[in-house]
Amino acid sequence: MKVQSFAFELAVPGYDGWYPHAVDCFGNCFGTLGTIPCCICCPNPYKSVLQGNVGLITKFGKLYKAVDPGLVKVNILSEKLKSVSVMLTTAEVSQQNCMTKDNVNVYLTSVIYYQVIQPEVATFAVQDVRSALVERTHTTLRDVIGSRQLQDVIERREEIAEAISEIIGETVAAWGIHVESILIKDLALDSTVSKSLSMAAEAKRIGESKIITAKAEVESAKLMRKAADILASKAAMQIRYLDAMQQMAKTANSKVIFTPTQESFDNMTEKFENEYNQGQITNQPEGSSAGHLKKQNSGRDAFSTKDMLTNIAVQESYNSDIV
Repeated sequence: MKVQSFAFELAVPGYDGWYPHAVDCFGNCFGTLGTIPCCICCPNPYKSVLQGNVGLITKFGKLYKAVDPGLVKVNILSEKLKSVSVMLTTAEVSQQNCMTKDNVNVYLTSVIYYQVIQPEVATFAVQDVRSALVERTHTTLRDVIGSRQLQDVIERREEIAEAISEIIGETVAAWGIHVESILIKDLALDSTVSKSLSMAAEAKRIGESKIITAKAEVESAKLMRKAADILASKAAMQIRYLDAMQQMAKTANSKVIFTPTQESFDNMTEKFENEYNQGQITNQPEGSSAGHLKKQNSGRDAFSTKDMLTNIAVQESYNSDIV
């Protein structure tokens, strides 16, 4: 794995007077004694820089060297070593109250992923990089959320986070920091707003279900109308008639009454009317009611359909009385 090197070395600062040189000289001497295992009165001049960190060495308070992870020798009197992490770090932005463009309060909690890319700048140019980054994120959140509608904030959280990351990235680049990404961890609303949104969503779902039901009923009505048209055809009626005959034939010891169809009834009526008009229905007893009716209507050319059916009914009644 290739690890980026942050090591550099500046020119050793020069100092006037004997004091800096004396301190530097005594530091080297005491450091040399500190390397002896049995010597516990002098500190060891060798320090460790852990992996994922960069060591910044200052001489009399002035930076002059940066070292990579490993064992580093420093002057115990004139030099100081400070380790700075260059690993990817997270900073949680506490819940922030923001107002949207349509005057709705939202509460956002976000997380920042950042990395120190210039350890010397992040250490000596900014007092507290983490705190400065969090405060900058708070301000940017209020600005970005305030320019958007509530619905836009809810639906486009990733887009908002990306916009915030771009705005902050331009600012913190001068601090020696690179913002990897910003994620909106949580978005909360007031109870009243949440309740109204839930009611609106429920009403929308109910409306959609009613529309679907209405469309289904329309399609069902169309199919039923089509089926009714098919069943009303002569062929379908004949099939149903034959099926009914077959079912009745399977039933034992039952009385069956056959009723003519409307078409058969119309044909029979027309046939009787034609025969009656032609004078074919003449064999009626003189004393019968039918013969009496015929004599009464002999002056007319023909009976109406209703009179003819009445005549036939009276005749059948008369014949049954004779029997």
